Amino acid sequence: MESGMKCSMSSLWSAQMPKGLELEVCHHPLTMKRVVNLIVATERLKGGRFHSAMSTEFRDEHLLDIMMEGIVEEQVVFERGSAPSVQYSKTGELQCSVADSEKRSLVLVRDSMELHAVMLQGGDEGCKVHLNMSTYLDRQPQAEARTVALGIIGTNLYLSCHKDGDEPSLHLEEVKDKSKLSGITSDSDMVRFLFYKKNTGVNICNLVSVLFSDWYISSAVENNNPLEMCTSSEERHRIFDIHQVTSPVSLPVECRCASESQA
Repeated sequence: MESGMKCSMSSLWSAQMPKGLELEVCHHPLTMKRVVNLIVATERLKGGRFHSAMSTEFRDEHLLDIMMEGIVEEQVVFERGSAPSVQYSKTGELQCSVADSEKRSLVLVRDSMELHAVMLQGGDEGCKVHLNMSTYLDRQPQAEARTVALGIIGTNLYLSCHKDGDEPSLHLEEVKDKSKLSGITSDSDMVRFLFYKKNTGVNICNLVSVLFSDWYISSAVENNNPLEMCTSSEERHRIFDIHQVTSPVSLPVECRCASESQA
């Protein structure tokens, strides 16, 4: 009876077995290896991914492959390049009047290409400089600060901060192609034209270099001296009063008192 069942079972399975694979059912005590052999054979009969029998011997490495496939999760790692450059995108432009904390106006001294903080008399108001303040959208904004560029109305001159020696210094530079200021990347040398306008009150602010975050635009304690960069430890005026001007702004004329101080 047992022999007949064995033959009958063999005949039943043989029609579905892949070529080269035979199934034998016996009553020997089961081991883990035999259980795995049975599982693999069953998967092959179901038309699994083992389409052809490479060997009837189930080796240790086959068991390891099954275990690894069931336990180990595949992780795909994408290698990223360097972080993208921060983009400063120009969003607008405002015409502004500027004075330091001592109520001194800014005056352009062309001979030395400097801006001086000068206490103007009534007849000298015409030589006061107004600024075009370009505003920027910063992808890494600072709290309570706005990224700006500062140009003198009626000229191609812009304030910039870069090292001219061991320390950062303030400069007036001519920008012939103003389109270069419409979009600036963090790895561009045009960042020298950017400052953080940090508000400390209504229309009151500090102007800090984007390149050198501890350096401020400042005016001297004495009257009729040039604007310079300084740190917070220096005895200079770092606060400015900046107001937007809505009426048309006249072009500045050469200031007599500032020119005389340079002589």
